[in-house]
Amino acid sequence: MDEKVTLRVGPAVRRRRRALELTLAAVAERSGLSVPFLSQVENQRARPSLRSLEAVADALETTAVELMDSVDPAHTVEVVRAGPESPGAKEVRALVPGHHQLEALEFTGDHDEGREQVHRNDELLYVVEGSAEVEAEGRAHRLGKGDTLYLTGGVRHRWRATGPDTRILVITVADHVANDAETRD
Repeated sequence: MDEKVTLRVGPAVRRRRRALELTLAAVAERSGLSVPFLSQVENQRARPSLRSLEAVADALETTAVELMDSVDPAHTVEVVRAGPESPGAKEVRALVPGHHQLEALEFTGDHDEGREQVHRNDELLYVVEGSAEVEAEGRAHRLGKGDTLYLTGGVRHRWRATGPDTRILVITVADHVANDAETRD
């Protein structure tokens, strides 16, 4: 197990614990680990062994792998290079690689995301080139080059690009990030 990753697993443990509305004492009881140790793990002052991480994961109704996958990389700088241009090709490209709080996809071509979508968190749709049609909460919106549509979490919507030269950026707050309404509850 990568030591750097296990040191950063604490915030992932805290997010999961809070999402389940559990106290440190409850997780300690479920996992057989002490409250002080769990506090140190959450605050990145202790590195859990694989066995301890699995016990914590079981207590949090998840797996050690899922916790590790939700680790926020510290001070990451990544460059995503443009791919080869293929005019009219239908492509989807991730602009933020890995598992982060921000997700961004570039859709090129005449995509038809016809199925209704509902995201837990906010989403921004930006038309770089071409045009798109979006149905959100029963209203139709036509978007052209440079237009932006912002949707708060929970808004039902579907969209489609309306031409082969269309490029759309879809930027969302990742589903594993709690939204403001959830943190107030």
